[in-house]
Amino acid sequence: MAKADNMLSILWLLRSGRKMTARQLAESLEVHVRTIYRCIDSLCASGVPILADSGPNGGYRILDSFSESPLFFDPDEQRALVQASVFAREAGYPYSTDLVHALDKLMRYATDEQRSRLARHADGLEVVHSPTGPLEQEALRVLEKAAASGETVIMDYDKGHVESGSITGSSTGSSRREFDPYGIVHWKGAWYTVGFCRLRGELRSFRADRIRSVESGSLRFEKPEGFSAKEYLLSSLMPGALEKEPLVDVVLEGAPLALGELCRHWLFGHSVAERLPERLHLRLGGDSLQTFVPYFLLPYGRSLTIIEPASLIERMVQVSSEAAAHYTDMLKRHSISTKGRLKP
Repeated sequence: MAKADNMLSILWLLRSGRKMTARQLAESLEVHVRTIYRCIDSLCASGVPILADSGPNGGYRILDSFSESPLFFDPDEQRALVQASVFAREAGYPYSTDLVHALDKLMRYATDEQRSRLARHADGLEVVHSPTGPLEQEALRVLEKAAASGETVIMDYDKGHVESGSITGSSTGSSRREFDPYGIVHWKGAWYTVGFCRLRGELRSFRADRIRSVESGSLRFEKPEGFSAKEYLLSSLMPGALEKEPLVDVVLEGAPLALGELCRHWLFGHSVAERLPERLHLRLGGDSLQTFVPYFLLPYGRSLTIIEPASLIERMVQVSSEAAAHYTDMLKRHSISTKGRLKP
């Protein structure tokens, strides 16, 4: 263990409030007692207020005032770190292993009471999230490092879904491109990377779970000053995104609970023009009314009534009919298959 790590470990041990001898510190850190003496001398020289008490009950201790140093965390801050780690790990944070190691250090130098308390806080908070595979996590690590260092990457991307968040489209294979990652964004249970696509010559966003491979390239880039990957991703998905389509008035009536759920939806929540107890006025992109909006509204069934526009009602009829035909055909094929298996 490096000297700096030994010094930090000694600080954590003494910060717990225990008085410890050089021998006890050496046994805890599995180093020679002379190493402890040298580290203590270095800590004192750097201004850390370590006191040495002599006698049978003697040992090293640290002044209480030093426990408030920004280097350490109070109980509420420790709880926040532990619970934040739960969110991060479940969301597929690309440096989860390092996060676990950091928390192990926090636990290692805590008292038994502190460890028990932190464990209770960690067990009291759970997160339901789709798992992130090792390939995606490795891609996120490469992209995050490239974004921080301004390094272009070479990326193979599966074009099964259109870039920038479209939920429709058929598989067209993968494409290889040079990409300047400006940042990574976690949104709606998925990871995205946003930056400049040198293949298309424009800003693009890509889902990390569709990246088949990514590696460092030889080119460099400068991130535009003030650019926000999160704001770009959201603006590209909002109604009238990038001023590419006009907005259309959509008026819905329904139960307050159903309308409230709509207002919490990522798209509809940003489109509210007026909200009444049983009436909701939205302003949505015209193209979206023919693509994904009907599929978002379909699960609400008869709890919603579309007042306008008529074009959305027509599209809902079409989508519902297609869905009904699909499942009717599925049921017929299932019945035929079942009858075939029952024949003697």
